[in-house]
Amino acid sequence: MRTLLLLSTTLFLLVSPLRAQEYVAEPEVIRSGDGGDTITGVVFEDRKRTGTYDKEDPGVEGVLVSNGRDWARTGPDGRYNLPVRDDMDLTIVQPSGWRVPTDERFAPQFFYVHKPGIGYDLRFGGLPDTGPAPARVNFPLIRDGAADEDFSCAVMGDPQAYSNEQIGFLRDGVVSDIVEADLGSGDCLILMGDVVGDDLGLLDRALEVTGAAGVPQWPVFGNHDIDFDAQSNDDKADTWRRVVGPTSYAFEKGNVLFVNLDNVVYPCGEVDVALGRSHCKSGREPSYNGRLTDAQLDWLGGLLSRVPDDRRIVISTHVPLVSFVDASSGKHQTDGVSRLYDMLEGRDALSLSGHTHTLENHAPGQHYEGWSETVGAGPLPFRHIIVGAASGAWFQGDFNTFGVPEALQRLGAPPGYLHLSFDGARYEETYRGMRMAPDRGQWVGLNTPAFRDWFTAIMEWRDQPATERDAVPPRSINDLSDTRLLVPEDFSRGVWLTANVWAGSAETTVQAELPTGDTLTLKRTQEGNGERQRVGAQWADPFATARQLSVARKAYESQSSDERAQGIQVFRGESIGPTPPGPQIHVATRSMHLWRAKLPELPQGVHVIPVTSTNRHGRTYTNKITIEVRAQRPPRYWRDDVWE
Repeated sequence: MRTLLLLSTTLFLLVSPLRAQEYVAEPEVIRSGDGGDTITGVVFEDRKRTGTYDKEDPGVEGVLVSNGRDWARTGPDGRYNLPVRDDMDLTIVQPSGWRVPTDERFAPQFFYVHKPGIGYDLRFGGLPDTGPAPARVNFPLIRDGAADEDFSCAVMGDPQAYSNEQIGFLRDGVVSDIVEADLGSGDCLILMGDVVGDDLGLLDRALEVTGAAGVPQWPVFGNHDIDFDAQSNDDKADTWRRVVGPTSYAFEKGNVLFVNLDNVVYPCGEVDVALGRSHCKSGREPSYNGRLTDAQLDWLGGLLSRVPDDRRIVISTHVPLVSFVDASSGKHQTDGVSRLYDMLEGRDALSLSGHTHTLENHAPGQHYEGWSETVGAGPLPFRHIIVGAASGAWFQGDFNTFGVPEALQRLGAPPGYLHLSFDGARYEETYRGMRMAPDRGQWVGLNTPAFRDWFTAIMEWRDQPATERDAVPPRSINDLSDTRLLVPEDFSRGVWLTANVWAGSAETTVQAELPTGDTLTLKRTQEGNGERQRVGAQWADPFATARQLSVARKAYESQSSDERAQGIQVFRGESIGPTPPGPQIHVATRSMHLWRAKLPELPQGVHVIPVTSTNRHGRTYTNKITIEVRAQRPPRYWRDDVWE
C-alpha cells in the first residue's frame, strides 16, 4: 500500500503542474425571447472556473468585444453592448495578463457564432441555424499566473493532412517536436492554416493531435479548410466555424497583439477579376484568391485604433502577403496589402503566413520582381516570415528513421515549425527541423559538375509531357557520383560550397574556414533587391535536391490485396506509383535562403571545412564538411578485376 501511495504521489507531482493550468470552459450563452437588435453580457473573472457568471465573480474592465464589424470596450462592471448582425462571430480579445478558457483540444473559447440557416446543405455539415440571437453572452477569464512579458509561441504552418494516415505522420513528426519543447501554460501554438487537406471530417482529430502540445492553440483559416460546396464567401467557413471557431479574431499576450486574419476569398469573383485574377471569372471552376476585404480591414482599423502604440502587432494570415517562391502569382499573394501597410505605418509589426510550403524570412526593405506587379508591394515595411510547413512537401519523400516522410520543402528546408520567443515586444525567431536537434539550422553541400549534369538530366526529363517521355527517369540517386570526392577537372569546371540556411535572411552571414587558413565568405544567391528568381542547376541546393529528385517510396509495392497501399497516396487520394524512383512534385531549383562561394582548388588529401552561419540575433550554426581531393577519381564499385 505504501508503495502505491508513493507512486500515486509521484505521478501527481509529475502531472499536477500541467493539470493545474488547464482551464476547460466556454462562454455562457443565455437565451430568452426572440432575440433583439442588440446583444449584451459581461466579461468576468471566473474564480470558480465553472464558465458560469455569478454575483461573486467581478467584471473585467477594458476588454475589447466585437461583432465582426463594431467594437465595444467593457465598463467597470465588465459589461458590453453591441448591435446584433445577421451573420456574426461575437468575440473578445483576450487581454494581456488574462486567459480565456479552452476546450479539451486546447482550442480557445472566446466566441459565440450567430448565423441563420443558409438554405442548402454542405458536405461536412456546415453550421446549423443558430436561431435568434441570445439575450446575453458572458465571457469568462482567469488571471494568467505565467510571466506576462516573456513567453514563446510555436508557429506551425500547413499540417495539411488529407487522410488519417497523414495525421499519424503529423503526430509522429512535428507535433512530437513541439511536445518535447515543453511549452508552458503561458505559451501558445499558432496553426497557420490548412489544418487539414480538404476533408473537414478530419478537423476534430487533427486538433486533438496538435492539442497534445498542452497549450492554447490559435488556428488560422486556410484554403484547404474550406467548404468547397459553399456558394458564397459568407458560407465558405461554416463547417470551420462549427468545429473550430471564427476565421478572423485577435488576442493579446504580454506586449503583443496577435491578429489572425482570413485572407482566403472563396469562391472569388468580380472584385478579384477586376484585380487581374482571371481564374476567378464566372463559368470557370470555383477557385479562391488571396485578398483582404474592405470589411476585414475596417474591422482591423477599429481594433488598431483601440490598441496602445507600444504593442507589437503580429498579423497572421494563411496566404502570404508576399512570397519569393510565388512572386509572380496574384492568387498566392494578398490583394489589399497596400492598405494594410498604410494602417500599420509606424507600428512594430510582423507578418506570419503559411500556404507556400516554404520557409522565407524577409527582412524590412527586401523586394523581389513580381511583388509590385501582382499586389502592388514594394520594399517591405516590416519583417515577413513564411513559417514553413509541418507536412513539408505534402508528406512526399522517403521515410526517415521515425517512419515519417522526409518531405523536404520547395526551397529545400525540412518540415518543421517556427519557434518565436518574446521578451516584451521584442522577439527572436528560430526554425526547428522535424525530429532534428535544436542546434541544427542548415544543410551544407557541394555543387559540383557531376551534380549539375545529374540534376539537368532529370529536370529535362521531368519537364517533358508524361505521355511522351520514358517511364524510367534518365538518372536516379545511384547515378549521382560521390560529390565530396573532387579531382582537378571538377575545380576547372567550378565547384561551389553551399549552405542552405533554413531561416536565413538578408542579415545572415555565412563563412567557411579553408584548410589553407583563409576565410571564404559565402554570398546569398538572391539578394532581395528587386531581382527575379534565379533558377537552375547552378542555383539549386545540392543537398536537398539529391533527396527530392529520386524518391524510392514511389516504387514501393507488395502482394497485398490493398491497391491503395501500392506506391504513394497523396492529396485527394491520387496515387503515385508503383513506379521507378523519381522526383517529388516540387524541387528546390531555387532558394532565397541559399548561400554559396566558389571553392578554390585544394591540394590533394582529405580536408575538413567548418561552415558557420550567423543569424541576425547572433545565433550560429556550424557544420563541418569533409572533402577528398584526388588526382583522379578511383573506381566506384566493387573491383572485380582484383579477384579474377
